[in-house]
Formats: sequence, C-alpha cells, structure tokens
Amino acid sequence: MSLIVRVAGRGEGVTADGRHVALAAPGDTLTNAGEVIPGPHHQLPPCRHFPECGGCQLQHLDDVSYATFIADRIAGALAAQGLTTEIRPTLLSPPRTRRRATLHAEGRGGRVQLGFTAQASHAIVDMHECHILHPQLFALVAPLRKLLARLGLKRRADVHLTLSAQGPDLLITGLTADGLAAAEAITAFAQAHKLARVSLDDGLGPETRWEPQPVTIALSGTPVPLPPAAFLQATAEGEAALVAAVREATGGAATIADLFAGLGTFALALPGRVYAAEGARDVVLALKAAAAQRPIFTEHRDLFRRPLTSAELDRFDAVVIDPPRAGAREQVAQLAASRVARLAYVSCNPSSFARDAKTLCENGWRLDWVQPVGQFRWSTHVELAARFSRQPSP
Repeated sequence: MSLIVRVAGRGEGVTADGRHVALAAPGDTLTNAGEVIPGPHHQLPPCRHFPECGGCQLQHLDDVSYATFIADRIAGALAAQGLTTEIRPTLLSPPRTRRRATLHAEGRGGRVQLGFTAQASHAIVDMHECHILHPQLFALVAPLRKLLARLGLKRRADVHLTLSAQGPDLLITGLTADGLAAAEAITAFAQAHKLARVSLDDGLGPETRWEPQPVTIALSGTPVPLPPAAFLQATAEGEAALVAAVREATGGAATIADLFAGLGTFALALPGRVYAAEGARDVVLALKAAAAQRPIFTEHRDLFRRPLTSAELDRFDAVVIDPPRAGAREQVAQLAASRVARLAYVSCNPSSFARDAKTLCENGWRLDWVQPVGQFRWSTHVELAARFSRQPSP
C-alpha cells in the first residue's frame, strides 16, 4: 500500500517512492494490486467526458488539491533554478466561466463532430456537456453542429468562441462557405442565436460575414475593439486577479512600460502614463483606438527581434511584461541591465518564468512574491503574476 503525496506536472498522482498513477489525487491509496482507493481530496468528476476529453485533466481533484497543484508547479519550477519566494494562495476561477475556447470540428458521413480533442490525440470528443465553458458559449455547440453540416463541412475545422460585450463571437477556420444559400444560413444562425459576429477564415485571413455593430470587450471599464480570435484572458475572474496583482506590483508608478501589451488588459488598468508595446498589428491598433483619450502611447513593435534596450527602459518607473509561453529571454536580458525599480511579470509557463527570474535575480533583482492564478479550470495549465524589485546597491 502506498499513499499518493502529490500531483505531477502532467496530472498523474505520485507516490512517496516515485511511482506515477493516472487519475489519482493526494491522499489516495495505491494498493499492491494497482487499485486506487479514493482519499479525502478525490472528488467525483462532474463531466461525462472526463477523462477522455482533453479540455480537462484534473477533474478528480477537489479545489484544495487543485490549488495546491498549481502552487507546487510554480514552486518546483523556481526550485529547479535555485530560487524561492513567497507563493500566495491560488486564486481559482469557478466552473463554467471560460469566455474563450477553441473547439475542433469534422464532418463524417453527413454528421459533424464538435468538441475538444481527446487526451494526447487528434481525435475529437463530441461534446454534449461542458463544465468549463461559459453557458452562453456551450449553448452554441449543438446548433453549430447543424450549421456546419448544412455548410457541407467535410475536412477538419477549428471553431473559435469568444464572449464579447455584444455576445458570442464566432470564428471558423478551415471552412469555405460560398454562395447565397451559405450566406443565408450563416445570417439566420447569427440572428437566431444573438451572435455578435461571425467570421470565416479559409486560409487567407478572417472574413466577417455578420457583425451588426462593432464588437468590443470591456477592459477595466474601457470598451476595446476586439479583432476575431484575439487573445483574451480566459475568464473575467482570472483577468481581475492578474490585474490586481499587476497594480500592486507596480505600486502606482507614474510612468510604466507595458510589454507584450495585447489589447490593453494591464495598460488600461494602470494609473499614470503608460507606454504599450505589442507585436500584433491589429491588436495594437485596437488598443490605440480604445486609449485615444488616455495617457497611453502605443507602438507596434516585435519585442523578440527588437526588445526595448536598457537605456529605453531606464525612462520608466516600472515595467509590466506578459510574454508568450516561451518567455522573453531577449527582453529580460535588457531588463536585467536596466535601472528600473519595479517589475510585474505575468506568465503562463512556470518553466520559462523561472528561467527569466533567475536571470533577473543574478543581476540585482529580488523576486518578492508570486500570485498563482487558476483560470484554466481543471487543466494542467498554470498562470501567475509576480513582483520583482531592485535590490539596493551595497
């Protein structure tokens, strides 16, 4: 008999002697025959599609063990780089709050399958319930099957769903739907289900087929134009948690640089003057339009090829950085050499974050705290916000 003591990065339970066990939670018991006896943190998964569906990996964990898993992922990544710091309690988004998701669709024998892919597979799990999607988005799944079948979907397509201020925003990539009948079917579907927009992308970029009024998303109370399938924090609760951490980390600085700014999730929430740099042209134009009456200067800039130099960074009291999963090695090297006093680092990858944190800490910075955020409910995906500050010179 062995006790499950933790959950590994890919979601398996781990015994004290290092054995990995699928679908086991901390406190479960592994018998000598290989059977898992549920313990106090093992809950009954709420969804019929678990564990086949790849949308969730950890529905068998209760909230306490799931929150601990997220914090442990961060602590483990930091420890691998020889770092420690205060790790705050994890902030979890509730079930059924995901406001953006990408589903996969495929037509077979006149019937369309639509859902997430199976674990470690390209096979589509045909979705009939979901405990992570916002109800307004899940309500579209069954009607979308009928629409895609009517449009003659035969090959693979991706269905991008986003909940905008005007309602659900739909982008289908990999689908060609020409002709009057297709146009009428799309319009009727959009009207019947009160969609904010419908766009199709057959490989040449999104083409809007329905948009009765400009589609926006509210960020810190400011309406921002929303390009099709633009990046958005997965839940409103997750966004609020990250914004609060960034505001605390920057401490009311008068001049702030927001790097990898996106649509302005942080730039629009910050006081003082903000410089916002972003590499996606449509996104930075959306932020520029939204910030027209605010002291926010936007720049279309590829921060991987042309990071802000240490001299440019020295003009700011604080910096916010929210890079993609790969981290920001080039930009962090310039930050390490700068005289910036405060840094808020938002990350969706504990490993690349820890690597960048080590670079900063080796060059005079201190990692003050990390705020874990669990907005990808029941998945192994981890988000965080952290504060770095300059250590005084000896």
